[in-house]
Amino acid sequence: MNKLLVDGLAFAIPLFIIAIGGIYSERSGIINLALEGLLGFGAFTGALTVVLLALIFPDFIAKYGLYIAMLFAMLGGMLFAVIHACLCVIFKANQVISGVVMNILSVSLTEFLTRQVNFQVFGGPSNKFQLGVSPRYSVPLLSEIPILGGFFKDIYPSSIVIIIVAIISYFVLQKTRFGMRLKAAGDNPHAVDAAGVNVSKIRFTAVLISGALAGLGGISFAYSISANFSSSIYAGFGYLAIAALIFGNWSIKSTLFATMLFGFARSGGYYLAQVLKMDSTFSDIIMILPYILTLILLIFFSKNNRPPRALGEIYDKGKR
Repeated sequence: MNKLLVDGLAFAIPLFIIAIGGIYSERSGIINLALEGLLGFGAFTGALTVVLLALIFPDFIAKYGLYIAMLFAMLGGMLFAVIHACLCVIFKANQVISGVVMNILSVSLTEFLTRQVNFQVFGGPSNKFQLGVSPRYSVPLLSEIPILGGFFKDIYPSSIVIIIVAIISYFVLQKTRFGMRLKAAGDNPHAVDAAGVNVSKIRFTAVLISGALAGLGGISFAYSISANFSSSIYAGFGYLAIAALIFGNWSIKSTLFATMLFGFARSGGYYLAQVLKMDSTFSDIIMILPYILTLILLIFFSKNNRPPRALGEIYDKGKR
């Protein structure tokens, strides 16, 4: 049971911060199907920074590489999000098409750049950056509690960072003037403009925040469930985060429940495959449980969703 909880949290917590990034963007009125591309490019930037710095400062990177990777992954995700923000906010492009193209571009670009860096720097045409698995820590006393202790046992350092960032993100969105304006921009942008606030600036900033949070989640996956960076390890994670925020009705609290559900469905499927001693063919089928669960939840709960009223609408100041 403890292993199921530990593995479920290791998947759910990075997924949660990616979904929060999507909430920031969509609460401002910008549809963000680009989460998968943002988390992939952010993770690529963080992984690339670490493997290059390890050539010069191996001891320093061995000790602090994870934290440096998280910082640069957030910067990389934010940098890549500039493209989506420019297309949707400045050039008023179709937001759905922009998001899909961003995902395709991210996979192709990171695959190409990873191979080129490995060939030019390390002398091999590999499509992966080897990172290793980050150490885990347990909270004294709390980790010894039966069943519930699994929530405090074998925790990745990145999970602690994500929880802190998630709390800050919730506070900013719910308790600050910027957060109130951001949500108003997604519901009634003309009223925000009438109050003298620049709607385009708010939406642009929201997309950049989305990219930073997605990058943080992406590098956390690389250091936990895969131990390396590759463009193929994120297949579906961004879309799963989008499903979580929709199921959570664009609320951070409800989205946390959704990501936990998906995380435990994934770890439960893996645990079930081990117990039943399935071969790889059937175990891969079991691992689609989170996606099946997503479809079922969307069927039953989508009718109760209340998305931001101006979500996906191109803001035209002249129509006020």
